[in-house]
Amino acid sequence: MARTTKKTAPKTTRTTKKPAAKPKDLRNRKMAAPRLPYLPQDPKSYKPNIGLIACGGITATHLRAYKKAGYKVVALCDLIEQRAQDRRKEFYPKADVYVDYRDVLARDDIEVVDIATHPKDREPLLEAALRAGKHVLSQKPFVLDLDFGKKLIRLADRKGVKFAVNQNGRWAPHFSYLRNAVAAGLVGEVFAAHLSVHWNHNWVKGRPFDKIRHCILYDFAIHWFDMLNCLMGSKKARKVYASWARSPGQVATPKMLGQVGIEYDKAQASLTFDADVRYGGQARNYIAGTAGTLISQPEGDEQEQVTIYTPKGFGKPRLRGQWFPDGFHGTMGELLRSIEQGREPYNSARHNLESLALCFAAIASAETGKPVKPGTVKRLEPGWM
Repeated sequence: MARTTKKTAPKTTRTTKKPAAKPKDLRNRKMAAPRLPYLPQDPKSYKPNIGLIACGGITATHLRAYKKAGYKVVALCDLIEQRAQDRRKEFYPKADVYVDYRDVLARDDIEVVDIATHPKDREPLLEAALRAGKHVLSQKPFVLDLDFGKKLIRLADRKGVKFAVNQNGRWAPHFSYLRNAVAAGLVGEVFAAHLSVHWNHNWVKGRPFDKIRHCILYDFAIHWFDMLNCLMGSKKARKVYASWARSPGQVATPKMLGQVGIEYDKAQASLTFDADVRYGGQARNYIAGTAGTLISQPEGDEQEQVTIYTPKGFGKPRLRGQWFPDGFHGTMGELLRSIEQGREPYNSARHNLESLALCFAAIASAETGKPVKPGTVKRLEPGWM
């Protein structure tokens, strides 16, 4: 009988597998916030003579910013001469005073004009200034009709002059840092932007603003529509949904509550305006991207501060300045730099038309209760103002 050998399985050495290292949690790791050019910038050597047309209440901020920046305002114009005289006395004692804007436009030595009248009065002045070959900074909201705005832009192109809009919120310290961070690609592709303001706007009672039907969604919110336009970059809004309501305790005539939802391809945004908040007012902005997040909100007694979150951790830039007057410094400074450098201003009328298209769509949606595609509402219907 043949002997058989029993085969045994080879012995194996048992090893203990080490657990995989846990990924580091960087959410609480503080990092140095990226340094960005958020402050207003001035031209290197271009110092033109500037004329201001209209000297109402807000123009004190214009002139305070211009004087601090060293800009040369040589003419002040207002239908009420005393208002122009008061501005001259406070800010530019050597400036000439006019009551007819055509006298300002007739001066060959004035290259730039700041037109700060109300929208209905401003449109013919804008056209006259462009035809006179002046570089123009228009107060916001820019125009009441998108097609007329395009006509003015074509006129500026033919005349070879720069045409900008005083969307001063772009240079408010926190907004300026947010848009610069997005433009630099620090948070990747933005897919969510939610901006909210909760404050008391009842101060308009008894003033011209109290007669504006959409005082909140139009006159006030244009800053936030414009900032959203900056943050979303090349993304185009597909639909806008908006509603408005009266607060139970409001004093002002226009409805003080407004909210807007905006639909993009692979992105969404919202704007919230609670304008009858008497206690604990606040503003907050939340921008989420594929590579990071930006948040701005008040901290303690400070103005809105920014926090940036990335895979490296979080950082808080130490922001300097204030919306008033630095925002106004920023708009004029950018116009002057664009003239000096021979390029389109960042706050161009052409770019601002996209912001107005969002705003007009929101007002139409609030009025009709239906979603609206931006650009399809060219002008506000009678009674919507």
